Amino acid sequence: MNEITLFTRNGCPQCRMTKHYLDTHNLTYTEHNINEEPEYIDYLKDKGYQMVPVLEAGTMTFSGFRPDELKQLAV
Repeated sequence: MNEITLFTRNGCPQCRMTKHYLDTHNLTYTEHNINEEPEYIDYLKDKGYQMVPVLEAGTMTFSGFRPDELKQLAV
């Protein structure tokens, strides 16, 4: 399985739902909160993202709460 990295921010409902999905499916991930680690803001902007959550897992990368994409990780 690919290592999962999740970029979030405080007070983000989509971030909370994505984390809940990963947790309930026992998927291990590394979280980077841009409020606590602002150095990741430029990283995400350089990749073309303007909102969080952003999830990276190998070649799979997407933004927002995407149960259809998350389902592929839970297989």
